[in-house]
Amino acid sequence: MPAQFTRRQLAMVGASALGASATAAPSGARPGDAAAATRAFPAGFLWGTATAAYQIEGAVSEDGRGPSIWDTFTHTPGKIRNDDNGDVADDHYHRYRDDVQSMKALAATAYRFSISWPRIFPQGVGAPNPKGLDFYDRLLDSLVANGIAPFPTLYHWDLPQALQDRGGWERRDTAEAFADYAGYVAEKLSDRARHFFTLNECATFVELGHATGMFAPGLKLPPGRLNQVRHHALLAHGLAVQAIRARSRAGTQTGPAENVSVCVPVIETPEHIAAAELTTRELNAPYLTAIMEGRYRESFLAAAGADAPKVAAEDMNAISTPVDFVGINIYGPGSYVSASDAAPGFVSVPFPAKHPTMNSSWLKIGPEALYWGPRNVAKVWNVNDIYITENGCSATDVPAADGLVYDTDRIMFLRSYLTQLQRATSEGVPVRGYFHWSLMDNFEWADGFGTRFGLLYVDYTTQQRTPKLSASFYREVAARNRLM
Repeated sequence: MPAQFTRRQLAMVGASALGASATAAPSGARPGDAAAATRAFPAGFLWGTATAAYQIEGAVSEDGRGPSIWDTFTHTPGKIRNDDNGDVADDHYHRYRDDVQSMKALAATAYRFSISWPRIFPQGVGAPNPKGLDFYDRLLDSLVANGIAPFPTLYHWDLPQALQDRGGWERRDTAEAFADYAGYVAEKLSDRARHFFTLNECATFVELGHATGMFAPGLKLPPGRLNQVRHHALLAHGLAVQAIRARSRAGTQTGPAENVSVCVPVIETPEHIAAAELTTRELNAPYLTAIMEGRYRESFLAAAGADAPKVAAEDMNAISTPVDFVGINIYGPGSYVSASDAAPGFVSVPFPAKHPTMNSSWLKIGPEALYWGPRNVAKVWNVNDIYITENGCSATDVPAADGLVYDTDRIMFLRSYLTQLQRATSEGVPVRGYFHWSLMDNFEWADGFGTRFGLLYVDYTTQQRTPKLSASFYREVAARNRLM
């Protein structure tokens, strides 16, 4: 498939942010000490990696797991590059203990992973599967024993096929089933997992799975039905927040993980910054704006017209149930924004034809997105706790003659983006942690195994994991809690 349909489709830095110092270093200080101090992240900042169940676990038919829509989709010829599938993936289901040790070697203090709904409820509803829950019990025990905080995501796109056969996200009762599943998992795991993400990237699995047909379940719905899918996904989030609160241990926190459309002012002047804040609300209207504000913006409803979603009484109250944090997945700018005297008050500036990209053509390089993304979320919606739930890049990742991957392109990406994230935290933007996508190379959805995002290189024939050069860079940053 064309690379531009992958899931993430949907300002100059001041001297102080770069670590320059106008003050003389104290006597006896080493060169660079003063600069290093200004490149530090807040105390207690979490450094982690992120993965998703279908992309790494494999074992799709073991221990009572039911089929998901991605099992069906990947076994439909022509849907995935090279007709790859996640039947084995990274075999994490059997190798999780070694993978936890790899996280520990990276100096990671947190791990964001997803729980496979069809492992827990093979039919989506009904009796839970104890063997499925047991796998996550063992994973959590291993994480905690190694000083790594578990951050489970409850839905990373692997809807049980049995629910899809009944209508999937077009049906309201799928949202209700998700809430029941979320409450059950939180009840069982919140003694060790203290943070739960509800759904990952509503915008992606709705748009690519139900509008373009490029992702599972491969539908191309007309506007009215598509908007109802959007609404049910948001309802699932809100009902899940309520269920988690009702059934988890006291103090458990929960929130969404959304691929927010990052709006970057073309120039950092007050009028362009204000326009970027306005655009943040508008471009995220169908998803994060509705969650945070409890309403669909008039612009969204006007554009939908007769195809606007049907909203039952109390739906928006459920959708906007207060969250404890907001997770945002950021790979690049969604839009560069210029102020305008004409309605709606902003103009999205097109990307130039030669805008630089990483190894995936859709991944336009824009390090400032990791400043403006969390900064705008905090400012627009008064959010007090933010996690960067995904950030990373595909790179060339070809092993050298010595078997190692010298991915200096990924190091360039990380150094540039993390500089902007440090700028945000130094200004008080409440980012509490960063999860690199991904721990290791894996099944990258419609791209199959041909696109690599990991800090660890995976030989899919032998399942050997080999740290790339970027793993050494990330370990140094995480261990020192500052940029290198």
